[in-house]
Amino acid sequence: MGSLSIWHWAIVIIVVALLFGGRGKLSGLMGDAAKGVKAFKDGLKDDDSKDGPSGGTSSLPRTDAEKEDLKN
Repeated sequence: MGSLSIWHWAIVIIVVALLFGGRGKLSGLMGDAAKGVKAFKDGLKDDDSKDGPSGGTSSLPRTDAEKEDLKN
């Protein structure tokens, strides 16, 4: 197996330019996909902070014994 010829390098450069080019359609799609993933992750963070337990309290319902202990 010898070194890569000029044609191999040309094909690699063209493929890289198409995938990561400044104004290419694929680069725009990849940017939109990245924004969507980031928005999804931010949405998960917001949901966790609102719905999850806070201050060390459990999100499970209290048992009758726990309710009695709180009354006393």
